Amino acid sequence: MFGLSNLVSLIVSAFIILPVVLFLREMSYLIVSGMFGVIKPRITIGSGPRVIKLGIIDIRKYYHFYSWFSYDDLKSNSKLAYILIYSSPIVFNLAIALLINALIANGVLDEYKVFWDRFVFYVFYFMLFDIIPMFTINGKPNNGMIIYEMIRYGKRVDYNPESFFPTTSEMEKQHKEYMKRIEEIKKVREEEDCD
Repeated sequence: MFGLSNLVSLIVSAFIILPVVLFLREMSYLIVSGMFGVIKPRITIGSGPRVIKLGIIDIRKYYHFYSWFSYDDLKSNSKLAYILIYSSPIVFNLAIALLINALIANGVLDEYKVFWDRFVFYVFYFMLFDIIPMFTINGKPNNGMIIYEMIRYGKRVDYNPESFFPTTSEMEKQHKEYMKRIEEIKKVREEEDCD
């Protein structure tokens, strides 16, 4: 039966654990791309209007739904660079999950076992959907497909030299256009309310 304690657990999972897992996942892209001379990196957590931008971290209003890593270019563009960058969330998540699981198994995290069990669940959830090669609903390849195609055929899935990551400059432009449209809609609604 779903009770109050389950509701609290659901809220903690959705608004704390999930965003932290998403942030760690995106950080792995940043760390590995940094080894290849990433230019203009950004980690965006959430979607919708921007709440705050702190350096390269961009937090959006609906921060628990979606996240992505963007950059403009790499100083060292190579097949190995792309394989390592796209495999970084898989490897990073696996390392975190195994570490936390080992700590749980050895009784180190017993006090907050339910929290850590859910944390490991989300880590494995994202890792599973990253590692199995597939195209997502919007037709874009997941990390597993990008890695598979690069290793097997030595080519990117779409056979383009550009990154699948959106560029930071492109994302900033889209965000400004999005916010401009929202302001225009608000203005039209205010004028309609005045009439």
